[in-house]
Amino acid sequence: MPPAKKRPRKYDPLRTRAAVLAQLGVVREAVEGLAPDQLALPTRREGMTVRELAAHVAASVVAVRQAVERPAKFKQTLPLAEWPLHPAVAFTPVPLDLGGAEDDLRALLADHPGSPLVDTGAGVLPLNEYLVTLAVELVLAADDLSAAVPGLDVPLDRHALAAATRLLADALAAKAPGGSTEVRVPPYAVVQCVEGLRHTRGTPPNVVETGPLTWVRLATGRLTWVEAVEQAEVSASGERADLSGLLPLGR
Repeated sequence: MPPAKKRPRKYDPLRTRAAVLAQLGVVREAVEGLAPDQLALPTRREGMTVRELAAHVAASVVAVRQAVERPAKFKQTLPLAEWPLHPAVAFTPVPLDLGGAEDDLRALLADHPGSPLVDTGAGVLPLNEYLVTLAVELVLAADDLSAAVPGLDVPLDRHALAAATRLLADALAAKAPGGSTEVRVPPYAVVQCVEGLRHTRGTPPNVVETGPLTWVRLATGRLTWVEAVEQAEVSASGERADLSGLLPLGR
């Protein structure tokens, strides 16, 4: 019997908005404190320097206004959990001005306390769900900046990391529906996935457990499954607990 269809996860809109603004703020502060030679450093995003990554973040923030200002749609066409499975949207290049982008986003959200449907370029989502995808982008940007600049440790907002963890976990369940494997990312997410015998009580036969940041890196290809296992950053038990064929999510 196929697993029962689950209701889409709900995100608290006020907490999501606050998390996005908080994570954007610390990314902006980190970039503003960098010297020209640091801005020229390469990042783990292919072909991007730190400066180019920061400009990409600014573009992803500006894209929220662009989505809001496109002609209104009347039907959601993209389930939020499937967003990470789609090819990345190419943002329109903008000058490196994270401060201006942050101010504009604050003003935009103040003008739209509700959640109108917006055209993201990948599909139509409610504004508050689109902001969850921005939380993922900002968490990744913070982690990528920390990896690129020696000594830089960009803080991760707890609620932004929680949103990113949950969305990427739900995307795995959407990519490989089933109930044979339980993926645990404490304290933020638990999902069941992968076709096979579904457990209903007791300890599942196939269990994967890892931390939030490790999961974000695995889901987005910044860390391979083999590397995570070898570094003891993920534990996996059971014959269906090897997720290497499903990660990264967007491939």
